[in-house]
Amino acid sequence: MTASRFDSPEASIAYMKRVAVARSGFSSWLDVEPVKVWQGESELTLALRPEMTQHHGFAHGAIVGLMADNACAWAGASVVGDVVTGGYTIDFLRPAKGERLRAKGTVIKAGKRQVVVRADVWAESAGEAPVHVAAAQATIVATGIVPG
Repeated sequence: MTASRFDSPEASIAYMKRVAVARSGFSSWLDVEPVKVWQGESELTLALRPEMTQHHGFAHGAIVGLMADNACAWAGASVVGDVVTGGYTIDFLRPAKGERLRAKGTVIKAGKRQVVVRADVWAESAGEAPVHVAAAQATIVATGIVPG
């Protein structure tokens, strides 16, 4: 388990809603919902809307990528503070078709300046088993900015 930079799980969620979602035009417009951001782990959800899909009706790859990227960044931020993504790779495993996307990030290794994080994304629909649709790995870079 990795230590958290937040005082409590509740404080981390409040911070992510205030900063990572409300101050991010894209995450705010998408209505990304943080579920967990604590001790090197993150979980977030997104209700899929028709304008988030591509021509086959699946969630657009950019939306799936955002979920993986945010899961990685938020897990990293829970350990080192304010961050940006240095780079990530993503593998799309299946079409992202459903009512909601859920992404989970886990810190693999945290240093002082960068954090390596893995994320997985699932598509979910009521009454059906979640479908694993993407796997990603990212290098997350600490900005050194004290968040406010």
